[in-house]
Amino acid sequence: MFRRCLASIFCVLAAVIVIASLVTVPVAGQARKAWTPPHTEWGDPDLQGVWNFATLTPLERPTKLTGKEVLTDEEAAEFKRQTLEERASTLSTGDREWWDPGTKVMDAKRTSLIVDPPDGRVPALTPEARQRAAGRLEARRGHGPADSVQDRSLSERCIWFGSAGPPMLPGPYNNDVQLLQTREYVVILNEMIHDVRFIPMDGRPRSGQNLHQWMGDSRGHWEGNALVVETINFTDERNFRGSGENLHLVERFTRVDNDTIDYQFTASDPTTWARSWTAGFPLTKMRDPLYEYACHEGNYRGMIGTLSGARAEEKAAEQPRKSGSK
Repeated sequence: MFRRCLASIFCVLAAVIVIASLVTVPVAGQARKAWTPPHTEWGDPDLQGVWNFATLTPLERPTKLTGKEVLTDEEAAEFKRQTLEERASTLSTGDREWWDPGTKVMDAKRTSLIVDPPDGRVPALTPEARQRAAGRLEARRGHGPADSVQDRSLSERCIWFGSAGPPMLPGPYNNDVQLLQTREYVVILNEMIHDVRFIPMDGRPRSGQNLHQWMGDSRGHWEGNALVVETINFTDERNFRGSGENLHLVERFTRVDNDTIDYQFTASDPTTWARSWTAGFPLTKMRDPLYEYACHEGNYRGMIGTLSGARAEEKAAEQPRKSGSK
């Protein structure tokens, strides 16, 4: 009887161990449950909020890192140190106070924002694009940097700034964006020059091939949890990385957790690049509101000061020549 009791005890223990193993092993080996994004009241994935995309990671892979797609932790720390030191040595004290281009590389530690082509570089310009660029330089020949308003950059004139997009790209400061949604639109408010993009989501026809705009003509749709925005009909005066009016952009916004949107864009223009190219980086949720960037279109007061200053410099430069002639 004692042997039977002993045997039954061991049987019970064995059964407990087996049951425990059946319960715990699958849990330990189970993949993390897929994250489910929040949705708007009408059922679309909710991307709303204020997001930041500042990063030390450059658009193109530096030549010194040719062939290296991802940095080790040690290499990323050294890249960060060198970049911050170079910034501190090249920027004036006043500039350092308001520049905010980020203080770390992306968590993925990629050496470039460009993920395709594999070399992390913008593809070569086509002969047509090189000719277009030469034409722009020729048109500027004989002009000073402030002969007229048209000689100043679009960003200085508060018309368009490259980092504001589309596509969005990290810049020296104001790397913040606010996303808002309604049933018919997704609205993208960029902090830089407070540009606003209204993206129809209802399948309406485009504005027409002859209407070219600074930010192009965008239309959006959902592919699963990803917002896909396709934009064409840009003005050729934008000159995004050498592009012309045939620039075609496809952007994807995918919320991957509560605090992160994966942003990616593909740029193509057969009149500009040898092939299309793709870049991407995360947007990180901010707890602060988006403040106004007071840069009115035309920047008239700033332009008056800039052009007046240029005329004063020219006048001052003429004085020694006049004095010498006497």
